[in-house]
Amino acid sequence: MGRIETFPIAGITLAAVTFVAQLLLGIDPVIALAVLAVWVGSLLVAAGRPPEPPTVMVEKTFTVDSMRDLIENSSIPLLLTERNAIALANRAARRMLGQHIIGQDARVIFRQPEAISLLGRNRNGQAIVRGLVRRQDIWQINRQAIGDELAIIELINQTAEADISRAHTDFVANASHELRTPMAAILGYVETLRESGDSLDSPTAQKFLGTIEREARRLQSLISDLMSLSRVEAEKHDPPQERLELAPLAERAARDAAGPERIERLVLELGADPIIQGDRQQLEQVIRNLVDNALKYGASDAPVRVVLDDSRENQARLVVIDQGEGIAPEQIPHLTRRFYRTDPGRSRASGGTGLGLAIVKHIVERHRGRLDIDSDLGKGTRVAVRIPLAEPERLSSAASQPAESDAEGAATHETREMS
Repeated sequence: MGRIETFPIAGITLAAVTFVAQLLLGIDPVIALAVLAVWVGSLLVAAGRPPEPPTVMVEKTFTVDSMRDLIENSSIPLLLTERNAIALANRAARRMLGQHIIGQDARVIFRQPEAISLLGRNRNGQAIVRGLVRRQDIWQINRQAIGDELAIIELINQTAEADISRAHTDFVANASHELRTPMAAILGYVETLRESGDSLDSPTAQKFLGTIEREARRLQSLISDLMSLSRVEAEKHDPPQERLELAPLAERAARDAAGPERIERLVLELGADPIIQGDRQQLEQVIRNLVDNALKYGASDAPVRVVLDDSRENQARLVVIDQGEGIAPEQIPHLTRRFYRTDPGRSRASGGTGLGLAIVKHIVERHRGRLDIDSDLGKGTRVAVRIPLAEPERLSSAASQPAESDAEGAATHETREMS
């Protein structure tokens, strides 16, 4: 019955009830009529509302099929186990562990006691496993139960974090050792001078003072290189913007590195004057480090050549060539490591800190360039730095930044193709 049809019935009912209340109860008909009108009105409003839908309880269920599309495209390796048997593995997990893992017991896949303990007790939690894919890999396994039989296993690669932590530890240990060596020499000779007093003859005292001065300068160089390396690493993601003429910069830096004592051994072959975008101070540091190394470790009676051209693949190429003893092939990949020395005794005697090529590598990477080192035993070493040329000035500043190609974008430390 619709709302319109209910009005005649409601009117008749209202009149009848009002008459009965007045007759039997003696109630004022106006009051009785008002009360009944409110009551009947509420009934009419309720009658006009649409019925509320019944509440339906939906039970969420997870199955292997329902989870397949949910985890397949995740970049994190994920496994779905059913009573510890691997029922499902997403693309990342199959690529990492192989297609054959479906159906195998997860405890057999991971093999290590921590993982077996986590999976065998059928509980939520995490475990660390090592060597899951490669010998030095470190993976964190997270297990989360889904119902009584299913569980999701997440694999998180923590190798990079461990490598960074180990690198920091090694760096602190090496830096502490390098700093302690000159400090021990300085303190030892100072104590000897103080205790000897007037009994120490002048030549011996001068020898001691010379050693103190040499070790103090070595300590100063080491601290300076550590600070330079820290600054370069802090700026490595900020491409330099200044447009520079590389030829005059290279000539000035090379002459500064040689100094008046070694300038006669320096041969400059600056056949081009390329324009690049770079950091003037850092590029001068690169050239000084390379020229200084070549003069230190090259033959004392042989020249050191500095060659500059811009003829290759829209890049400026600076090559520093010495005629020294050369470097063994197996050592070349390690030359840019911090504090690495092919001959520690000779390097320390010449005042080297072991940080020069590490600084060069980071500066070249910041300039989106490439570092190549080539050496022949008994003949000498050639170190080449390639940096992209600057775009013409007529282009917008946004377009003038050097492009980073896939082949040339990252600095590399070993090559056999250097002319």
